[in-house]
Amino acid sequence: MEYYMRLTAGPERDDEGDGGRTGTETGAVTKTRPKTKRPSLYRVLLLNDDYTPQEFVVVVLQEVFNKSHEDAFRIMMHVHTRGVGECGVYPYEVAETKVTRVMDIARKNQHPLQCVMEKQ
Repeated sequence: MEYYMRLTAGPERDDEGDGGRTGTETGAVTKTRPKTKRPSLYRVLLLNDDYTPQEFVVVVLQEVFNKSHEDAFRIMMHVHTRGVGECGVYPYEVAETKVTRVMDIARKNQHPLQCVMEKQ
């Protein structure tokens, strides 16, 4: 998009060798928008252990990741049978916050549940 702007050079004078110009000129100013880059996304993963109760994992998935009971149960079973499961994909700061919340909740409830993030 172009914007036109009147440039003022000051009082009219011809002693600067400007060829008798009037002292005002018209020019074009171009405004460009910087390209914004999409943020990198990170997968948040739960790791299986032999001690954390399955019901606890379901509750964590519901509270931290806003999963329905059915989705939380499905993810928990995936983690239980395969050893690791994806809870969601988020920008770095959101993923980091969710990992921290899971780890804090697990620690407060004395469970060894582990949660990590990896770049997608």
